[in-house]
Amino acid sequence: MRDLTSLALRYEKGKLFVLNQQKLPMVEEWITCKSPNEMAECIQSLKVRGAPLIGIAAALSLADFVEKGASSDAIQKAAELLKTARPTAVNLSYCILEQMRAFEKTKDPKAIVHVAENLFEEDALLSQKISSFGAEMIKSGESILTHCNTGGLVTTGIGTALGVILEAHRQGKKIHVYVDETRPLLQGGRLTTWELLRSGVPHTLICDNMAASLMKAGKIQRVIVGADRIAKNGDSANKIGTYSVAALAHLHQIPFHIAAPKTTIDWNCPNGEGIVIEERSGTEVKGVSGTFGQIAWAPPNSNTYNPAFDVTPKSFITSFITDQGILKELQ
Repeated sequence: MRDLTSLALRYEKGKLFVLNQQKLPMVEEWITCKSPNEMAECIQSLKVRGAPLIGIAAALSLADFVEKGASSDAIQKAAELLKTARPTAVNLSYCILEQMRAFEKTKDPKAIVHVAENLFEEDALLSQKISSFGAEMIKSGESILTHCNTGGLVTTGIGTALGVILEAHRQGKKIHVYVDETRPLLQGGRLTTWELLRSGVPHTLICDNMAASLMKAGKIQRVIVGADRIAKNGDSANKIGTYSVAALAHLHQIPFHIAAPKTTIDWNCPNGEGIVIEERSGTEVKGVSGTFGQIAWAPPNSNTYNPAFDVTPKSFITSFITDQGILKELQ
């Protein structure tokens, strides 16, 4: 497999590396993933994250496994392990299924490698198209709210929702970004601010419960977020808290946009009721662990509820910013 490089994922001289997003923003640590088992653990522990990137990372891991001489049976088992590492993001299963279809059609394991290379390059192209289409609608002087992290850390290119913002900034538009911290794992506070600082984009970090007051004060003109799975009718699953932001934007009549490649649309899922929502460990709600160790703020015996995603109904979504243009409706 040829060398491939992005902000958070790279394949160099026969080795696969992921940027450990659990250590950001304080430490930039690259992990060597030597097997599909190790990649599945990286995906489940959020060392590598974001719907597009976990799909590409899994695809590269399977391709690397092929390069190391894995048998057909071992490839099948590894594909199933990777495909189910996280249940909500459709991109993960999409990438692995594309590889396995090519393998079954050609009977040549090298087809898995070729598909991985193509998926890596295609994802960068798709994110640039999304960003270019989205940046066209942003006006100079706007303040934009975003939730979670959707930039180069979750794609092999510029990003999705954050890519739109970064592209608008590159075009010289005077914008300001309000960044939700995004509880419980603070992907906005830790990761989106890190990306915005790298690109010199003016921004303000806020707690998740501050968005309503900013909207009421007229300080937010647009909301742009990503998606992990979009149902056929337009209902969209994204990081927990997105539904709340969408409802607030709807109340205050602020445009609310989903930015995602069309590969994120699950045409076999009729509506949001059919989207499986991953539930994670309650320890993420009771405290936080990271570079500076473990910090707990709740009694250890307290009950918790920790869905990783929620579903925003299509009625709250102004438009979808995709690689094929800005769509009011998906069909």
